[in-house]
Amino acid sequence: MITQISSHLRESSQATWILAMITGPIFFLLVLFFIVTLYFTPTGKRKLLDGRSPHLPPGPKGLPLVGSLLDLKNGRHDPNHKLVSLTIPKIIIDVSKCNLKLWEIAKYGEMTTVHLGAKTWIFLNSHRVVSEIIAKRGSVTNTRSPMPIASGLVSRDARSLILPQESWTERRRVMHSLLSGSALKQYGEWQELESTQMMAEYLLQPERWYKHHYRYANSVVHRIVLGERLAKSTQELADLQNCVTFFVGSIGSSIIDWFPDLARLPKFLQFWRAEWQALGDWNYDVYNSWWLPIRKQVDEGTAPPSFVRDVLLNEDTRYKGDDQDCMYLAMQLIEAGSDTTREALNIMVMAMLEYPEPFLKARAEIDHVCGYGKDARLPVLADMDDLRFICAIAKEVLRWRPIFVLTPDHVASQDIDFEGYRFPVGTGFVINEVAVGSECENPEAFNPDRWMNGHETDISHGLWQFGGGRRICVGYRLAQRSLFINIARLIQCVDFKADGPYNPKILNLESTDEPFPVKATIRSNDHERLILEEAERAGVLDDARLDRDKKLDHGDT
Repeated sequence: MITQISSHLRESSQATWILAMITGPIFFLLVLFFIVTLYFTPTGKRKLLDGRSPHLPPGPKGLPLVGSLLDLKNGRHDPNHKLVSLTIPKIIIDVSKCNLKLWEIAKYGEMTTVHLGAKTWIFLNSHRVVSEIIAKRGSVTNTRSPMPIASGLVSRDARSLILPQESWTERRRVMHSLLSGSALKQYGEWQELESTQMMAEYLLQPERWYKHHYRYANSVVHRIVLGERLAKSTQELADLQNCVTFFVGSIGSSIIDWFPDLARLPKFLQFWRAEWQALGDWNYDVYNSWWLPIRKQVDEGTAPPSFVRDVLLNEDTRYKGDDQDCMYLAMQLIEAGSDTTREALNIMVMAMLEYPEPFLKARAEIDHVCGYGKDARLPVLADMDDLRFICAIAKEVLRWRPIFVLTPDHVASQDIDFEGYRFPVGTGFVINEVAVGSECENPEAFNPDRWMNGHETDISHGLWQFGGGRRICVGYRLAQRSLFINIARLIQCVDFKADGPYNPKILNLESTDEPFPVKATIRSNDHERLILEEAERAGVLDDARLDRDKKLDHGDT
């Protein structure tokens, strides 16, 4: 009997030990998961500074710890990039898929809460709430959330777009000079000159229409920032384009940017660091190769008029940052000013193929103001008040196919109470451009008349593609003027027809390929003559011919 009891106790003890061996690690992992989840509680779920609990708009529940991160689709960038042979990745944006995802988010109401790792984003899905949160409360929603990868390692904490408020304010001060009247006048002369060359390039090589957009956009912003007409090699331009592509692709690509506290780990535990730092070092070297020549000219007193000479490094308005900060500030202006203009002009051409009627109306307006036949002249920036429908077209281009379907997050620097909701400090607000841009009748149609409301010449009024509040893009007026002058002249002088099948909802934004098949022809012999005479008078006809001859010599068509 005693032997049986002893045997039973031994078996029970062994079973208990085995059970403990199994359940112990499981229990430890559960406790660890609970602690980690608690530590990385999304900002929107944390208590307010006064101890109250948050009250957020509805949204998808997501998973523990990661929230809705797994639902994010990042098709813009391959994080396993090879620095030995950098090439421009193919970037294709399928507007229909983007719209579908963002429309699903907008179904929750005017605001949607989405938890992404340790961050909380409130998607703003209507003009009303964007105006209330981003514009009217801009003093407390103008900072950014920490991004140790995209902002830190890739950008050396020097790209103002994603810097927090305390690092952004001084950069903002010097960039405000881009909005002054004298600066706009000087830069406007350069915009008109580069646009005249673009029209001559259209005449000489119409099959390269999309390349001409790219050259214009790069050349005019290069002149504004650095003071010189663009004279860079194909490889130098490709490298700079790669800087934009890989930077944008790095945003949100690493789990570290969604759990920024992980960047506090000792460096020897940061297994991700080497790859991203290598990208940041390469980016720095590209920037430096563009920066050093102009920096030397400024030091020697030989630099031409430019933003760098007259503002950034000027003794009266001198930026308080170091030389690296000056370099990043200048180069990011070149990046931002070139890409968006090029893409918007490409979208305008697609709109002409899909909806020709508004452009016929615009052409009639231009002919009325600028003349027709032998008496015609090219539109100029001074015509903006008289060509308001052209201004409306520029706004509709950015609404119809938004270049930025989301804006960078505007993060609350203090707790916010808004219409019964309570948002803790650190909550991010993101403009859902797809939903906001669709708050109109028949949003899929290209209809510039919807902007004929007395605010046509203010591209930021009612449109959020340049952001809003205190962090609105400082170059938005320059961008508007570039769009105006080129849209007006293209409508006046060029006929566009489809040259093959295409999908109007899929835009190939890769700069080296034609985004969609187009045949461009100059409208008439009178317009050919007009373009040649204007290019000759502006002194850019030889540059346009030289560019054509170079491409033909290399067989690049």
